Amino acid sequence: MRVNCIFMENYIVSARKYRPTTFESVVGQQALTQTLRNAIRTNHLAHAYLFCGPRGVGKTTCARIFAKTINCLTPTDNHDACNQCESCVAFNEQRSFNIHELDAASNNSVEDIRSLIDQVRIPPQIGKYSVYIIDEVHMLSQGAFNALLKTLEEPPSYAIFILATTEKHKVLPTILSRCQVYDFSRITVADTIHHLQYVAQQEGINASEEALNVVAQKADGGMRDALSIFDQLVSFCGTTISYEQAIEVLNVLDTDYYFRLVNAALAGNVSEALLLLNEVLTKGFDAGHFVTGLAQHLRDVLVSKDVATVQLLETSDAIRQHYQEQAQRCAAKWIFNALDIVNTCDINYRTAKNKRLTVELALVKLCRLTEPVEVAVVQSGSAPAKQTVQSGSAVVQSGSAPAKQAVQSGSLPKPVTPAAPPPPRPTIGAMPSLGNLGKLTSTPQATAQPTAAAPKTEEQKRNNPFTLDQLKSAWVGQIKNFQSEERFKAMLTTYELVQDSETKFHITVDNQLQKKEFAKFGKQLMDNIRAVLQNDLIQLKVEVADYVATQVAYTSTEKYKLLREQNPHLDELRQRMNLQLE
Repeated sequence: MRVNCIFMENYIVSARKYRPTTFESVVGQQALTQTLRNAIRTNHLAHAYLFCGPRGVGKTTCARIFAKTINCLTPTDNHDACNQCESCVAFNEQRSFNIHELDAASNNSVEDIRSLIDQVRIPPQIGKYSVYIIDEVHMLSQGAFNALLKTLEEPPSYAIFILATTEKHKVLPTILSRCQVYDFSRITVADTIHHLQYVAQQEGINASEEALNVVAQKADGGMRDALSIFDQLVSFCGTTISYEQAIEVLNVLDTDYYFRLVNAALAGNVSEALLLLNEVLTKGFDAGHFVTGLAQHLRDVLVSKDVATVQLLETSDAIRQHYQEQAQRCAAKWIFNALDIVNTCDINYRTAKNKRLTVELALVKLCRLTEPVEVAVVQSGSAPAKQTVQSGSAVVQSGSAPAKQAVQSGSLPKPVTPAAPPPPRPTIGAMPSLGNLGKLTSTPQATAQPTAAAPKTEEQKRNNPFTLDQLKSAWVGQIKNFQSEERFKAMLTTYELVQDSETKFHITVDNQLQKKEFAKFGKQLMDNIRAVLQNDLIQLKVEVADYVATQVAYTSTEKYKLLREQNPHLDELRQRMNLQLE
């Protein structure tokens, strides 16, 4: 039992055991560490430094290495600490009097800073510099910052301050202006995996690259977090860490679910997609996190389609190969539409009352992206034809001799046109549904014709019946055709249609300028509405409201006249009491 206790006391977590001791061993900060080494080599040392960046990226570690190196009595040819002189040995044994560390999170008062300033007056006993490392400096109070200002600006020649913080924006600008600022970046997934492989090799642990990729993704750019998660996996798995064990311990959703879901969506298999969602929810994962992960997966598929952007995919080589294989089966347009659907679902998920239904509807839309959409098109002198549009492909039928054209995903369609094609005209049935009103109209630019068309006779005019609600829906549906005309678009949503007869309507605007605005775009608007409702007899009249000017009494005389008109006896009362108006 005694042996076990001694063994537990000697255990050191990986984040401490493999903490870098030289600039060369710092992971993911090559440019920054090279800058510090050059400053030591040329003896261009500033009196104050500010190391800022996310947690666990090496700020305090680099501060300690820097302090140890500049105090080394016999530095190496590469200007690294020798680890043999008296100063280096004292630092390694944590008994150096030249390097002082202060945790500003718990020592953030003015008295703490004054005590530090008193220490600054004492010169170093061994080495050249007294280095003061203040960690989490943004936690200092306003008074503590002010107490530090003068000493930080003009310290003794032997004093060097190194401030470290994760929240640079909370540090006073007067402090920032007195320091050389070094921004530490997040450690990439590749660098994290490489370092974890080194640690695993030193510890005699067999860890798969996929499992280490999960650890790196979970750490989110912090090496300390990655090593802590690695220790957690070792405690559960022992000397062999597999991908399946990693996702089980860390409660991470397997990426295979996303690959399977995209395959089901490409095949249009709604049932399989819904069953996959149910399996994910049964395992205890949140539907919102599932949607977020699906959006990230589609993004990774998109960047995997091009060799130039595949470098944006931060994952292991094996998983990158899976992404590239699936990207070859997905058309770029399909990915764009899928990303739009999933992003919309993510936005609506937070406010939805039935959250599961919101996600299921998004999955159904994904599966229906590959289904054809039929639009009825009528051509003069021929029977109605159907145009079938499908993502990545097109089929066109025209006249009595249908022509088919199949286009594979990623290729451009080649239209098949008859010898003398008449201009297409969108049509709808006698009673169009409210949901489709306004959707088949052309844009303002497309409706403009270079030459005037011949007027239609009474027999040629369309006269399909419609209701007032259908007309109002078609009216609102035209707003999208005037997105660039802000003033006219605002009037479409402000003024309400009033029915005068079966096909005659009017609206009342406020002034002549608005009437001129309607005269400018009114013909285009009504042509679109007549095309939607299949009725050429619809007429719209624009009237200007006849406002009666209201007289407002301002002076005492005007107020008295107004009151006298309301009560004639008021004048008699004024004369009897000999009252005067002021």
